[in-house]
Amino acid sequence: MRSAPSEVPHLTVEELFDPPERAGASISADGRRIAFLAPWRERLNVWVADADGDLSDARCVTADDNRSVHVYHWADDPRWLLYEQDFDGDENWHLYRVDLDDPGAVAVDLTPFAGVRVMGVESPPSRPGRVLLRMNRRDPAAFDLYEIVVASGETTVLARNPGRAGDFLCTPSGEVYVHGLGPGGDLELSRWAPEAGAAEPLARFAGSDYPLGVHPFTLTPDGTGLWIGSNRHQDRTCLARLDLATGEEAEVDSHPEFDLDTRCAVFPSLPPPLVRDRRTGELIGARYLGARQVIRPLDPHFAAVLENVEKLYGGDIAALSSDLDGMRWVVSFADDRAPGVTYLYDHATGDGRLLFRSRPDLDPAALAPMEPVTIPARDGLSLPSYLTLPVAGERSAIPLVLLVHGGPWSRDSCSFDPAVQLLANRGYAVLQVNFRGSTGFGKAHLKAGIGELAGKMHDDLLDAVRWAVGRDIADPERVAIFGASYGGYAALVGAAFTPDVFAAAIDCFGVSDLANFLRTVPEFVKPHLTNNWYLYAGNPDDPEQQPHLWARSPLSRVDDIRTPLMVVQGANDVRVVQAESDRIVESLRSRGVDVTYLVKPDEGHGFVNPENNKDLFRTADHFLARHLGERTHDRSVTTAEEM
Repeated sequence: MRSAPSEVPHLTVEELFDPPERAGASISADGRRIAFLAPWRERLNVWVADADGDLSDARCVTADDNRSVHVYHWADDPRWLLYEQDFDGDENWHLYRVDLDDPGAVAVDLTPFAGVRVMGVESPPSRPGRVLLRMNRRDPAAFDLYEIVVASGETTVLARNPGRAGDFLCTPSGEVYVHGLGPGGDLELSRWAPEAGAAEPLARFAGSDYPLGVHPFTLTPDGTGLWIGSNRHQDRTCLARLDLATGEEAEVDSHPEFDLDTRCAVFPSLPPPLVRDRRTGELIGARYLGARQVIRPLDPHFAAVLENVEKLYGGDIAALSSDLDGMRWVVSFADDRAPGVTYLYDHATGDGRLLFRSRPDLDPAALAPMEPVTIPARDGLSLPSYLTLPVAGERSAIPLVLLVHGGPWSRDSCSFDPAVQLLANRGYAVLQVNFRGSTGFGKAHLKAGIGELAGKMHDDLLDAVRWAVGRDIADPERVAIFGASYGGYAALVGAAFTPDVFAAAIDCFGVSDLANFLRTVPEFVKPHLTNNWYLYAGNPDDPEQQPHLWARSPLSRVDDIRTPLMVVQGANDVRVVQAESDRIVESLRSRGVDVTYLVKPDEGHGFVNPENNKDLFRTADHFLARHLGERTHDRSVTTAEEM
């Protein structure tokens, strides 16, 4: 492979991980205001500006100097803005209201209940002035359906969870539908009869096909049907409509190659798969995701809007919002080398105005492009992946960082990632693999991961390393594995099961003992483990499965770890508790193995505050430079079973 001809500047951790100058913009229902995220006292907060004015005149309306705000919602009345916030990463999300007409007003907590989590906030067009949400106020393991009047804060319980309900749907006429796990693990949709205290089954979905549930699962505006993501009788996920009277399912739209984009099932801040009319709630478009994104218009007006919006910039459309008339749009774009490019588009005039770039000081020419590649696994399965090479300097036989996504029921996609750019800027090749078990590549690819933690799922990562070495991209003596959540578990598996492959490993919030992890997840998670962790890894309450869980746990092979290891943990992590990291670190240090341990007392499952992220990646930068900078002893790529 040839060397790139130009030189690029050394990018600092601060340039990549400081809060963006602006991000996450959306427009109010009346089209008069734009909200966006921007720093205030080193924390991201919500700012609001006149849509026709200068964003530099914006006003900070949330003013949280403890923890960055990431999720906010416009109410249907543009006087009110809502946002979600937890407490130092404990995931007990509360919903707050801001009065935009009173600059002196302080935010009001609409859900002021200790130890309670809010989820699924929505503002149906059929219920003006109100929001629906789910709270586990009555039972930590069960979410009930609530309605809150935004202006007054008046709260009403619309439906109590009958036990195994994952969610509720409330039609404009007041009918309630429940969906959740049935007795055999399948997902059931039922019509709720509160007077009888029972649910009448209406439709069933194979639980093993939907490890995170059915997404989307959205009421049509008239309340007679549901829009759902369905892979019934096919490999790819299409958009379908489920009739609530008959339970019959009919396809609405599909893409010949791509799955419906359901990443928001794991990352709620990502755009939803359905594009809906803000006034009526009707379906006007659908997102699909392969190597790149495709939005298919399902409405003539939106088709005309989309045609013009796509001309504004070359990246994939990320978030988009409109006023009630669908004439004024705020659109942001996903681009691997130009993060957060955001426009205001006026369909009445056809004019588009650049609002901001999230990181205007970053030169796109200094950033590395992500290249989609397909890697064959040893059993013939195709692994859609992304390769990022340094912009300048050597580009053959260079150090490689295998960057493993979380989930594992998630996926990598082409967008700006500051971690990828930091690593490429330091001269590393970065390889991101959508191993079996990843979502978005069809049902067969997803289900090929069942029972394969630390098995074929790990072999896929090893095959990707072998692929990169075989093409003279990577130096086999200088390969690191780096990941968070499931990716952290994969990094520990790499260090414990195949230590000769990796010169360094970085585990962020990763599981070391699968049984302990499954026993200590939050109570609200436990009722929904049947079709994901229990199916893919095992049930710790089943004595016959306990040996399998232990055999796939990195802690079971901790004595085999000799790879230099960095471990990162949030002290308030409720999903992967600190004990998972403590036990690995204590065992390694007792044997004198090189381990760097970074714990942040004000973080949970993933770091939010900028100083913590900067510390993480500054430490990772030094750690990788120390262990990938010089050639070490000969390393070979083996399988998990061969070790």
